[in-house]
Amino acid sequence: MDSEKQPQIMQQNREASPGKAKRDETGAKKAEHAASGGSAPSGAPAKASRAEHSEKGTKRRTNGDISLTQGDIKHKKRKAKEAAVALAPAPPTEEDIWFDDVDPADIEAAIGPEAAEIARKQLGQSKKSVTLVKEQAFGGLTKALALDCEMVGVGPSREESIAARVSVVNQYGKCVYDKYVKPTQPVTDYRTAVSGIRPEHLRQGEEFEVVQKEVADMLRGRILVGHALHNDLKVLFLDHPKKMIRDTQKYKPFKSHVQSGRPSLKLLAEEILGIRVQQAEHCSIQDAQAAMRLYVMVKKEWESVARDRRPAAADPARGSDDI
Repeated sequence: MDSEKQPQIMQQNREASPGKAKRDETGAKKAEHAASGGSAPSGAPAKASRAEHSEKGTKRRTNGDISLTQGDIKHKKRKAKEAAVALAPAPPTEEDIWFDDVDPADIEAAIGPEAAEIARKQLGQSKKSVTLVKEQAFGGLTKALALDCEMVGVGPSREESIAARVSVVNQYGKCVYDKYVKPTQPVTDYRTAVSGIRPEHLRQGEEFEVVQKEVADMLRGRILVGHALHNDLKVLFLDHPKKMIRDTQKYKPFKSHVQSGRPSLKLLAEEILGIRVQQAEHCSIQDAQAAMRLYVMVKKEWESVARDRRPAAADPARGSDDI
């Protein structure tokens, strides 16, 4: 080849392969960087991959519950349960309960049964499990019977009372008699809020004379128990031997216990039996049961007092002047 043409060919080769020259230059730089112990740059795709990986890692750390193992979950549940037990309030002690003149039933509703039991203890009461009826007991007439009547008002003033319902229970609380009574006069006040009596009850009632005779026959020769019995006997136009009457309103130990000269049946039942009666409309069966239960609780003592009060028989050896 001619010497004149050779420079021109070399110039053309350099102009035709600029990319190759750049690749050779880049390759030389990579080799130099590798020789110095560094790593080759990964370029834009590698940077994006690292950013994505970092973002996923952050998300996993933020939502730690996603990657929890089963063991971790059980451990956390156990820790939470232990913390709840530790924070649970301890049962109240006697020092914690100092309420004065507060009904233990109200304390039980507001604080709990443990606090109510402490309050009852401080008031001299005990936790009652009294029931008014002995379910498996005899259901017939017994030596003692309890009587209660519901009444309605008659007359223009509505203050006069007549019998509207008559109930009798035996000494086990079993109802042995319960009848509505047809009114003998026009009713001017049914007193439903207290008596529970409504017009339809009396329309289907028994004739008064029938009820009167049936009750009299039932009570004859038996101990009569009740509360304020003079009211019940009055509306039935009946009498009963005084020595055979056990009136819970007049029993002195009951009056002393509740510090009342004329305690209501509601008060006696709540304070002595621990049972609430007459919360709304009265029920003559329940009232008779409560009176009987009060009597049965102190029957031995009450009957002992009643025997001591009976007049002694006249001594026939004494003269008439000594009587």
